[in-house]
Amino acid sequence: MQLSEFRFCDYKTKMHSVKDLFGIDWDVSVPVFEEKNPLVPEIDPFYIFNSEVTKSILAGFLYNRRVLLHGLHGTGKSTHIEQVAARLNWPCLRINLDGHITRSDLLGKDVIRLEKGHPVSFYQPGILPWSLKNPVALILDEYDAARPEVLFVIQRLLEQDGKLILLDENVTLTPHPQFRLFATINTLGLGDTTGLYFGTHPLNQGQLDRWNLIAHLSYFSFEKEMALVKAKVPLLSTPEFKEIVKSMVAFADLTRQGFKNGDLGLPMSPRSVISWGENIDIFKDVKEALTLSFLNRFSEEDQKLLEEYYERAFE
Repeated sequence: MQLSEFRFCDYKTKMHSVKDLFGIDWDVSVPVFEEKNPLVPEIDPFYIFNSEVTKSILAGFLYNRRVLLHGLHGTGKSTHIEQVAARLNWPCLRINLDGHITRSDLLGKDVIRLEKGHPVSFYQPGILPWSLKNPVALILDEYDAARPEVLFVIQRLLEQDGKLILLDENVTLTPHPQFRLFATINTLGLGDTTGLYFGTHPLNQGQLDRWNLIAHLSYFSFEKEMALVKAKVPLLSTPEFKEIVKSMVAFADLTRQGFKNGDLGLPMSPRSVISWGENIDIFKDVKEALTLSFLNRFSEEDQKLLEEYYERAFE
């Protein structure tokens, strides 16, 4: 289905307690759409919310603040926004701003089609004009990987009124009252200093300053990560895997400490831990599953260090 085919029949919302929806001790109510739209993300019942980040995202929805979320890969930045939107029944559109996204993709372009055997030129709106006119939460994923000229198109949306001018059409678009804007980045806007995120760029600090809220998402605590892994991989929730799950998360923590100390070039993300667990279910071997899920990304020298981590975690 094309975006132009989506219909938003009912904009009615009802206020719900943040504590009831997210289990967060914050005495605030947020609007929840009464009708569900196909663009609303599916609810993950096992999702674990970071309370501070959730409050920032909810402030974006409630007060129309522009929210930028940054953190290492695998922390669930985009998913966090989507899962908040899912519980608010809020339509959500996620765009990956890779190097192939152009100004015309965002703003629109003139296209030619045949009508009654004759070529006719007409303007086809891009993603931004369509999103602005609808009650949609737009997520700009990998914001720091976009081309500079693309980011300048977005800059006008970060102003207080958030209007968008289409020069080719000579029109000014005013955002729908329930349009919201979010973005995620792996870096802090200064470019990639670790070598992990090839393709990212330094961000214009004047533009970065226009984001109303900047939140940081870290990896889970030990207990929460264990709960997440067991929820995502049912096999690991069985009694026989109780100690194995502890050791798996302990191994992941060791890689993160090694990364922080400069001993290892890549930390193990919760996403990789879940893949490890799923591969245990397939191959029926913890070490083989780890090798295929994570170890094979590294040089022989780094693998020796990871072997030490493995022995320490599973001793």
